[in-house]
Amino acid sequence: MPTEGKQMTGNDTAGLPDEAFFTPGGSSFTEFLAAHRPGLLPTVSPLPAGTSAAPGRFPHGTTVLALTYRDGVLIAGDRRATMGNLIAQRDLEKVHPADEHTAVAFAGTVGLALDMVRLYQVELTHFEKIEGTPMTLAAKATRLAAMIRQNLAQAMQGLVVVPLLAGYDLTAPAGEAGRIFAYDAVGGLYEKRGFHAEGSGSPYARGALKKLYRPGLPRREAALAALHALYDAADDDSATGGPDLNRRIFPIISFITEDGFERLPQSQTEELSQEMVRQRAGRPDGPHVEP
Repeated sequence: MPTEGKQMTGNDTAGLPDEAFFTPGGSSFTEFLAAHRPGLLPTVSPLPAGTSAAPGRFPHGTTVLALTYRDGVLIAGDRRATMGNLIAQRDLEKVHPADEHTAVAFAGTVGLALDMVRLYQVELTHFEKIEGTPMTLAAKATRLAAMIRQNLAQAMQGLVVVPLLAGYDLTAPAGEAGRIFAYDAVGGLYEKRGFHAEGSGSPYARGALKKLYRPGLPRREAALAALHALYDAADDDSATGGPDLNRRIFPIISFITEDGFERLPQSQTEELSQEMVRQRAGRPDGPHVEP
């Protein structure tokens, strides 16, 4: 906010002018920024027009997945970020709560994705404060699609972000409240049934989930299925990281139920990862499908 005795203009970068907060507008914080501080939006490209990002110059997140289970929906991701053929980070967090009943995970350009996640979190909070009620889950999915569409120019320059949205729909019938939404790089929105994965290791993760998934999985079995799917992704995709037992770095697993968002504590994730690795010692290619 401006200091006393100093009138700020629309070109100031230290804050927003007083009149911005009293101008009638909608409930979208993204539109508010676009009107008053467009340079703060993560969708503003840092590259000159007509240029593209050099391959391997920016850290990229890789594999994330989601699956519905008995109590709601699970969302998970590995921890590795790569930069070309290098490991840029081993303990990246790719799964974030968006609000009490929604979470978003991402694959793609890490810095841009984290900024987009933070903006999306503020977007949902801002809407609820202005309107006095939370968005519906379908509206949240549509709002994220619009944000991705605003990133089209950067996506064409090679700075792609592909999120995965999971949420618990409080208005849905019993047993159908866990919902999963996928996107393409230009903001296309697709609701997925049962399970889905995104990122470089996603074909292998989806292949594993085709074997392991069934409707109504209990919580523990759902978590193990997610860990096996991420393990298979890491087994065939060098950009995806498996559980690092020596450094005690494990995938992030979170659940969204009627009670809200819950991240599985690391102690439990470690215990399940150890169990999964022991199972793999006997069956390196993963559990067999039960007849």
